[in-house]
Amino acid sequence: MKTLLTIMRLPDGSQEHCGRAHTIWLALALTGMGCCVGGLSLFFSATAYVSLNSWHLLGAYLSSPLLMFLNLLPPVLLIWLFYFLFRRSWAAFICTFLPVLAIALANYFKIRLRSDPLLASDLLLAAEAGGIVGNYTLDLTWLVWFALFCFVAGLLFTIFLMPHGIRGWRERTFGALSCLALIGVAFVSLYLNPTVYDQTPTQAIRYAWSDVEVYLSKGGLYPFLHSFRDMLPTPPENYDKEEADSLLQQYEDQSIPEGQKVSVMGIMLEAFCDLTDFDALAGQEGVAQVYAPWHQLEAQSISGDLLTNIFAGGTVDSEWAFLTGYSTHDEFWKDTDSYVWYLKDQGYQTFGSHPGFGWFYNRQNVNQYLGFEEYWFTENHYGELVDPVFAQWHSDPLLVQELLAQMKERVQSGPCFSFSVSYQNHGPYSTELPSGPRHLTPEGSGLSQESCNIWNNYLNGVAETLQALTTLVQGLEEMEEPVVLVLFGDHKPWGGNGNSAYIEMGATFDLSTLNGFYDYYATPYVIWANSAAKETLGRDFVGDGGDFSPCFLMTELFDQCGWTGPGFMELSRQVRAVTPLVHTQGLYLVDGQLTDILAPEDQALLDQFLSAEYFRENQLLPVE
Repeated sequence: MKTLLTIMRLPDGSQEHCGRAHTIWLALALTGMGCCVGGLSLFFSATAYVSLNSWHLLGAYLSSPLLMFLNLLPPVLLIWLFYFLFRRSWAAFICTFLPVLAIALANYFKIRLRSDPLLASDLLLAAEAGGIVGNYTLDLTWLVWFALFCFVAGLLFTIFLMPHGIRGWRERTFGALSCLALIGVAFVSLYLNPTVYDQTPTQAIRYAWSDVEVYLSKGGLYPFLHSFRDMLPTPPENYDKEEADSLLQQYEDQSIPEGQKVSVMGIMLEAFCDLTDFDALAGQEGVAQVYAPWHQLEAQSISGDLLTNIFAGGTVDSEWAFLTGYSTHDEFWKDTDSYVWYLKDQGYQTFGSHPGFGWFYNRQNVNQYLGFEEYWFTENHYGELVDPVFAQWHSDPLLVQELLAQMKERVQSGPCFSFSVSYQNHGPYSTELPSGPRHLTPEGSGLSQESCNIWNNYLNGVAETLQALTTLVQGLEEMEEPVVLVLFGDHKPWGGNGNSAYIEMGATFDLSTLNGFYDYYATPYVIWANSAAKETLGRDFVGDGGDFSPCFLMTELFDQCGWTGPGFMELSRQVRAVTPLVHTQGLYLVDGQLTDILAPEDQALLDQFLSAEYFRENQLLPVE
């Protein structure tokens, strides 16, 4: 053993006959260590989603040389780069292992907790992620301990069995620059290339329309690096700026008649859904009692389902779709054309509330970019009224109180557009017995005690929310000024690690079926009007509003009010008539059937719509 160690740690200028063995051993060992780190990340990917067979997924990885190459290349290049920089194998191993496993672990737990893969855009929300993860229970599975063992074993291996290597700064500089060049070329030509991504196989998955399954079918590091492509504004296929501009000019903005400028109050309800939509809970008396106020409100309103793009997280996707009419959007970094700017131009006061921190999702800046004149957050209003941690569980009564008082005051100065985002009922929900009522029991529902605890804790929060909304509706009804109220859920709630509580209810989340799609993505909405608004607009505001994507919700509101609205909204109406669903996974709803293919003329109309919304977001300045 001593002789072996002596050979592996050759001093400069000695035992020249072993120089070649020295170089070969170093090259093989470094490359092998990089492959081991990449291989460990694949283990995390294969075991992240409990709905997929881990061994089948691993077998799919191993059977595809292209996938293996794309997932192992990054750590191999990294370990060589850091070796040339530090001339120490152990330092190169640490600097490679830590970032690669950080990505693997973040992806593993994000999928376990929220069925949502890690994307490059999540790096912009690192602070938000830290606050969210702190509320979840992270299961330290055997794989986590195995990763720790691998780190210790790899570190010992590189310290005692790998040589220091090259001393010359010229050789090391050349090597480091070569690695950087290879990383840059590979990133642009391979990892950002959509053609290569589409050519990689999607094996061992159940549903080709599931984002998380398609992501995992391609490994871990590879799809994460590919997602950097989405961080840059990417125009739709065949996008032409002049054509998009010309198209929008065909649709002129129409003003709201002076006599019809009723105030609008919108509230997006955190993680709100109607659990009676699930057959397993529909017959549970306790659950039905919780939702009775909501069902009564639906009977007095225009109601339906929003078909969101998100599940258990990503709340701003639904929020910003409502405010802008965009079916997809990039990050907002400047003033951006929106329905808020249109209403402001029509003389509306634009303001809102969120009893959480303004830095979360950068709302403190984004809301200004979208046209809000004033917005209350924890920092500038709610912090003095409620503890931000307590607000996650009990803030809707306070929010309703503040919104009602604000509307009564502000409406005296003219019509208002108030839009707020609630915080109460944010997941996760405790798996312990609730301190309040127990609406579900294992004996009555057939669910496990843990699932009953999750749903009971969620339902207790929902019950308080609906009591608050009942108070709000009563307060608005008493007002002499006309007000229309829009309520909607942003996404389905968290339901246990690996969606365990949903699975026990019989939810398959089979996105190839309409029922499975609704189980995963549907949340309710209502458009309610007080008596003054009904009289002003000459409409009863009762009936079925239909089911559609969040980008069509403002259009439905305008239609119910009898307003034509901005020109882009007319294009929105035409697209909704063809497919009320425009989903980020390329799914549409045609004649009540879920599909990923549109007729050529319908696809042409959708392409125009996508080009127009991209132009509005990136090239068109809002009217102030």
